[in-house]
Amino acid sequence: MGARKPFALRVDEKTLNAMQRWANDDLRSLNAQIEFVLREALRKAGRLQRETTQPK
Repeated sequence: MGARKPFALRVDEKTLNAMQRWANDDLRSLNAQIEFVLREALRKAGRLQRETTQPK
């Protein structure tokens, strides 16, 4: 993954609370959960290809 760039995100409280519960269930931070959901949505939409791992 490349360098990370911080930015402000405005989201309604209901959505934020749901994301926090999901993050807790997956043992992730809220930030990591938001990144995960965004990456998956981009990948499924064909806008981001899955990162390939090289065999050791």
